[in-house]
Amino acid sequence: MSFANTDLITRLASWYLPLVGVLPYNKKTVDEQATASAAALKVLETHLTANTFLVGERITLADIFTAGIIRRGFATVLDKKFRSEFVAVTRWFNTVVNQSYWKDVIPEATLVEEAIKYTPPKKEEKPKKEAPKPAAKEEDDEEPDVKPEPKAKHPLEALGKPTLILDEWKRQYSNNDTRPVAMPWFWQNYKPEEYSLWLVDYKYNDELKLTFMANNLIGGFFARLEASRKFLFGAASVYGENYKCLIRGAFLVRGQECLPAFDVAPDWESYEFKKLDHTKEEDRKLIEDLWAWDTPVVREGKEWPHVDGHVFK
Repeated sequence: MSFANTDLITRLASWYLPLVGVLPYNKKTVDEQATASAAALKVLETHLTANTFLVGERITLADIFTAGIIRRGFATVLDKKFRSEFVAVTRWFNTVVNQSYWKDVIPEATLVEEAIKYTPPKKEEKPKKEAPKPAAKEEDDEEPDVKPEPKAKHPLEALGKPTLILDEWKRQYSNNDTRPVAMPWFWQNYKPEEYSLWLVDYKYNDELKLTFMANNLIGGFFARLEASRKFLFGAASVYGENYKCLIRGAFLVRGQECLPAFDVAPDWESYEFKKLDHTKEEDRKLIEDLWAWDTPVVREGKEWPHVDGHVFK
């Protein structure tokens, strides 16, 4: 479901929405998203060639959810030619949308014969504007202009400016080798009264399948943390292998609580947060390992090798 809600929906929507006029049209972007959509759907095709449904041999919520994501694609861009190349996806989609509980909500699924093409809107002739009349003198009792309300500030703004400037640490991390240079600088300059350190674990590792899909999940989470960029640094990675992997990361957070920084992302509740103690050797080592990406993590007595990850900086 996370694959459908991150990879599929973003790529498909960025392909067909400009063609129907919902988003601004840019040919290069649309072509790129068409290619990206085909790559994502190829993953689905491979899985459904070997399996009747997404999970097991019966329709589950995962099938209904994913079919709902793809439905508009079949109605706009996934045409007859596409369906001849993605036989398993088409077979699976037709099976799902022809179930009675689906038809009770959406009686007929549209399968487009030929992908829609972009049609630029016709330019309307605008009537010539008359020269504006000179404005009449405003009366003294006219109501004053209403000023727009000031933009709401991030709650962590109230903490003021720290002595450890986060951007300086981000530069150190980006421009230097992590273990020999960046981490010694960090521990020398870290201010526990200004920042806190947090271990972040994904709650639903048993639902993760392919490692690249898990890594895309991290990327989506980081994108939704954008509003907290000035108050947050961290790295999260996928460890393990396909069909047996986990997501784990470590973060530096402005202030002593994690929630004000993370609750800007709607999916923050999918993660567990544990405060780390920089004075404990095992916690310091864990942070260094999670930021250096050069060693496996140990969880439940088992080593999980590093696969890929994202840095939030």
